[in-house]
Amino acid sequence: QVHLVESGGGLVQAGGSLRVSCTASGRAYIVHDQGWFRQAPGKEREFVAGITWSGYDTEYTDSVKGRFIISRENTNHTVYLQMNSLKPEDTAVYYCNNIRYSDRTPLGPWGQGTQVTVSS
Repeated sequence: QVHLVESGGGLVQAGGSLRVSCTASGRAYIVHDQGWFRQAPGKEREFVAGITWSGYDTEYTDSVKGRFIISRENTNHTVYLQMNSLKPEDTAVYYCNNIRYSDRTPLGPWGQGTQVTVSS
């Protein structure tokens, strides 16, 4: 069984940067299209960014375009989300998951996520 573990969250001031990571572990690991999602208090979980298994294609929700960058290192089984020019509204728990890239559908169970808090 493959587990995805998120890390790298923290507290940052508005305008700052943070990079979160998602590392897969397990003997059944297969490279897969993956995505980052987030859930703010009192809100539904939403798609943030996605990347194909090769890393050649990426997509972003409108609110983070030009500020966030998704990337991956398949040799390390890790997907990253570089977050720049952070805003208080980016505060949320960030989760990663395997996705169906065509419609951003998450495919696996959710992990614990990593908390990102942006202070104003």
